[in-house]
Amino acid sequence: MKHLALILLALCPLLSAFAADKPAHLFILTGQSNMAGMDPKLGFEPEAKKLFPGADVAHIKVAVGGMPIRYWVDEWNDIAAKHGVDVAKAREADKRKGTIFYPRILEQFAELLKQHPNAASVTFCWMQGENDSRTGLQAPYADALKQLIANLRRDLKRPEMNVVIGRLSDHDELNPSAWKVVRESQVAVALADPHGAWVDCDDLNDKEVKGVMTNDLHYTKPGYELLGRRFVRQAKALIEGGKPAENGRPE
Repeated sequence: MKHLALILLALCPLLSAFAADKPAHLFILTGQSNMAGMDPKLGFEPEAKKLFPGADVAHIKVAVGGMPIRYWVDEWNDIAAKHGVDVAKAREADKRKGTIFYPRILEQFAELLKQHPNAASVTFCWMQGENDSRTGLQAPYADALKQLIANLRRDLKRPEMNVVIGRLSDHDELNPSAWKVVRESQVAVALADPHGAWVDCDDLNDKEVKGVMTNDLHYTKPGYELLGRRFVRQAKALIEGGKPAENGRPE
């Protein structure tokens, strides 16, 4: 036993060095209800383990249902005003004040970095927009999303941070014209970003209600699992300098 203990003691520095050299890919999962409903253990983590063998994959998740993008973007008031939005009226119903979710991302990411200080990549995964569509705040959405991405790259000191945006599904019953604008904005922001990609969600929300197929607001359990897998697949293409699936449905 004594000899075994000495051998293990001698191996400790080597094992530590091996762990330090192991690449790590970090993910930020954030948004409203359809991100909140995605369990990373079902889809996201298994796909990450499969696509990044020999690497550590870690994530943080900040997601709460029914939240507008302004809760992530400190500059939203100014952006909205430039698009003709009555900011005071838009914020009348706010039960929360300020950009409450953005600081949470920075705090949780700082803790993640303590475990993975030399991360090989960082990918931001965004699944949000239903609230802004429902409330008719589609006009400033694209600029607000671009500002959020720029803020994260600045504050995380990761100018090369990858971005994978989940496009709103084909459920457009809340506010069809606004829904269409946000969908188009999400794809446009992703395609204009050299480190960007998007994920199609139109097939993730198909539910049978009273014998009728319905495009529901929220996704099915298999839909959430596939959402996680698609986030990882698009991220892998970006991380390796490849071409993400143009149709948002990476195989």
